[in-house]
Amino acid sequence: MTQQLEPKSVAQDAGDGTRVPAGRSWLDRYFHISDRGSTLAREVRGGVTTFMAMAYILLLNPLILSGEDAAGGTLARSGLITATAFAAALTTLLMGFVGKVPLALAAGLSVSGVLASQVAPQMTWGQAMAMCVMYGVVIMLLVVTGLRQMIMNSIPAALKHAITMGIGLFVALIGFSKAGFVHQGESTPVTLGPAGELTGWPVLLFALTLLAIFMLQARRVPGALLIGIVGGTLVAVLLNALGVIDPKQWASGAPELSGGAVSLPDFSLFGQVEFGGWGEVGVMTVGMIVFTLVLAGFFDAMATIIGVGTEAELADKDGRMPGLSKALFVDGAGGVVGGVAGASGQTVFVESATGVGEGARTGLSSVVTGLFFAACLFFTPLTAIVPGEVAAAALVVIGAMMMMNARHVDWSDRSTAIPVFLTVVVMPFTYSITAGVAAGVVSYAAVKLAEGKARQIGAFMWALTAVFLVFFALSPIESWLGVR
Repeated sequence: MTQQLEPKSVAQDAGDGTRVPAGRSWLDRYFHISDRGSTLAREVRGGVTTFMAMAYILLLNPLILSGEDAAGGTLARSGLITATAFAAALTTLLMGFVGKVPLALAAGLSVSGVLASQVAPQMTWGQAMAMCVMYGVVIMLLVVTGLRQMIMNSIPAALKHAITMGIGLFVALIGFSKAGFVHQGESTPVTLGPAGELTGWPVLLFALTLLAIFMLQARRVPGALLIGIVGGTLVAVLLNALGVIDPKQWASGAPELSGGAVSLPDFSLFGQVEFGGWGEVGVMTVGMIVFTLVLAGFFDAMATIIGVGTEAELADKDGRMPGLSKALFVDGAGGVVGGVAGASGQTVFVESATGVGEGARTGLSSVVTGLFFAACLFFTPLTAIVPGEVAAAALVVIGAMMMMNARHVDWSDRSTAIPVFLTVVVMPFTYSITAGVAAGVVSYAAVKLAEGKARQIGAFMWALTAVFLVFFALSPIESWLGVR
């Protein structure tokens, strides 16, 4: 009796050099769903969860970029919402299909903060978006040449945590200011409310929304940020409809829906990029701005990619994981995409970890998240009803989350504590992320030098110290060179 043998499955190439058995669905083979111990249901659930956790960016990014540029121009809110959704959708889809990892991207709050506070006051918004394109190109070159990994390894871990913490305080300050909780005082740099006290329902709603989000997070409720924003918005709409609040008290307009909830996307900001015309700003200042944006979008992305990859059990003990170089390249491309779209630079969001917590292990979850962002292009009126005071509460929450990096710092070591302290406090006190990073780098080198440990600084940190010394002396140097 002849034994009938089953035909062997022929291994196929998944497109990235990985050989997988035949007989699976195209999705399974392409994204390695089975290989990574996941299922289609887990990937979809993870993608939806990630979107719910980071959907607040559709509200916060337009809030941060709502100020005037040097020419007095502003960006239309509907255009900003469309640009934010479009850039997040495109870059997250790229991460899913190219990087094949469960990471989602959207407008980086730190990058948007730099654009709003440091760049736009010196040039037009079109020129500011050109800065995003330039910093994105720089990061992609760093990835291609392998310098990004080398640079990350050269910067002390304590300073990386300090930069994240400083940006957290900076973002929180923006939130308090946008909500009207903090104002410039007549005899003090800042004060509570416009005159030393809180006035008006919108500020009270901000405080209640903030507390509600913190309470939801304490209970470990998934999507706490989004739930808090939606809840605060519903209360605002109710109070406005009942006539409890004067519509003029709302900083971003009364929370009401005019017309339908669905509309066509507003791509008015797309392609509004202006290269050149920086004569009044100065070449050195432009270079420093690009350098600042690289820093703002540089550190968190690398740590987030490795951190989420480790949580998804994709990274080994040395932090290597499948598709890392591709993921880093897509993250750099986010600067270009965000600049062209008019949404500021895109970067990997730590909220991707929420999807991983729901079982996501592959790029398919990112595809799902990207499709949800794409769907938001047609719901601009719905997102526009969220009051700025309610959205500002989420900024403060994000700041608090970023401050949790303090647990990684050895505060008993002066050579660590001093640079970390200066980095963290200088950012919000000067309203400049660059100044905070510069203070931390220069003080780190100075303290190590004083301790007789100059060799521990490293060649790259010495070079960075020299750059930041020039940054602090930029004005007198430009005057001396006759460029100012």
